[in-house]
Amino acid sequence: MHFVSDLISLFEQCFFAEYRTILVAGGEEPIYLPSTDNAPHRIVFTRDYFASALHEVAHWCIAGEGRRRLPDYGYWYAPDGRSAEQQTEFERVEVKPQALEWLFSTACGTGFRVSADNLSSGLCASDQFKCRIAQQAQVYCRALPERPARFIEALSAFYGVKHVLDPDRFQVAYLS
Repeated sequence: MHFVSDLISLFEQCFFAEYRTILVAGGEEPIYLPSTDNAPHRIVFTRDYFASALHEVAHWCIAGEGRRRLPDYGYWYAPDGRSAEQQTEFERVEVKPQALEWLFSTACGTGFRVSADNLSSGLCASDQFKCRIAQQAQVYCRALPERPARFIEALSAFYGVKHVLDPDRFQVAYLS
C-alpha cells in the first residue's frame, strides 16, 4: 500500500535535519511556504494525494537555495484554463519536475501520469512535452542531483524497488 504518511516520514528522515523542511498534506492547492519565523519550511501538497506529494517534492528538489526563500519558489503559475501560449510556457517549466516525479513514482512502485494541469481548456499534454519528460528522466538516470538521489534511495529502499535509475524504464512509449 502507498500512504502519504510514509512519504511525509521518509521526506523528514531525508531532509529535515539539514533543510528544516517538512511535507504537509491537506492543501486545497499545492504551495511552498518558506519559514517566516522559527517554524520549518513547508511543502504543502493537495489533500492527501500521493502523486501531488511526489510532484511537490520534485519542485523542491529543483529549487535552489535562493528560490527556497520565496513563496512557491517565486515562480509564475497560471491556474487551470490557460491559453495555448500559457500552456506552452507551463510545459517548458514542468519538464524537470515531472521527470523527477516519474523517477520518484518508479522508486515507489506506482504509476506516473503526465500532467498538463489544464483540464478546463481541453489542452492535454503535447507529444513534445512527453518526449522532453522522457529525455530528462533519462538524463537524470545518468546524472542525478544529490537531493533527488537521496529521496529516490529512501523511497526505493522503503518500497523494495530495484534498478530505479535504469534509463530503459523511462521511454516516451510508457507515458500516458
